[in-house]
Amino acid sequence: MTSGNFTQDLPPTALHDPFFRAASAPAFTRELLTGLAAGKYAAVRVPGFLSGERCAEVLAALEGREFDSYGKARVQPRVMRFGVGISDHMAAGGVAESYWKALEGHHEAWRGLGLSFDPFLACREGLGAHWPGGVAVGSRGGRELGAGVAREPNDGFRVHFDDSLREYEEDLLDAPLIGQFAFNLYVSVPPSGGETVLWRHRWQPEDEAYRLPASYGYDEAVVRGAESLEIAPRVGEALLIDPRYFHAVRPSRGARRIALGFAVGLTASGQLLTWA
Repeated sequence: MTSGNFTQDLPPTALHDPFFRAASAPAFTRELLTGLAAGKYAAVRVPGFLSGERCAEVLAALEGREFDSYGKARVQPRVMRFGVGISDHMAAGGVAESYWKALEGHHEAWRGLGLSFDPFLACREGLGAHWPGGVAVGSRGGRELGAGVAREPNDGFRVHFDDSLREYEEDLLDAPLIGQFAFNLYVSVPPSGGETVLWRHRWQPEDEAYRLPASYGYDEAVVRGAESLEIAPRVGEALLIDPRYFHAVRPSRGARRIALGFAVGLTASGQLLTWA
């Protein structure tokens, strides 16, 4: 199906909600970003967002580095990452002081890669090229948050949702948010597996009956019967989703699945701010 200058990737099953769809386009336009915020799309994908040469440079630099993992007690199966994730530093509905100390090491590690460009800056510039004011890294208490991480969920992510309004007792950023996205840029993909799956289902109180003990995730029965959308990763492609939909990543087979990622918040004044 084609509309204007972008195409819509339809799920393999019959489409019941015409707004539950993924749009593909050459760039993240203002129309697509506002449409994602308004619920006209569940996801937006931009093939060729980062050149093959730049993806290869980032991958070569990362391949020689040791990845850490998200908190093992909370994140199973294990998900590896290069960089700091704020979710490992939550405390009493806020952000622990340990996050800021860890962020210092994060900056040193990324500078130590010796890249010819800043990949997260390149992602923000591409994401905000058609957005008034562009995209900036968000702050909390006047301190700038992390710009992004490299994630390697080779064994997949469990079914979960992301919503800072529910995860934090007060505003996570200095600027209150009215919308939230999740951004991924793939620098390495497996020959099979590694798909992102979204379900047309947002959190409801009764869903807590399906939450796995001491975990960020839920039993997949929580989305039983919900319409789904599956998106296979492609090197150089950027994917922006509405993470308030329950979503998961399928296990990879045959190669590493590495993506640069960060969260994106839309403020009441129309700013786009990122954090990781």
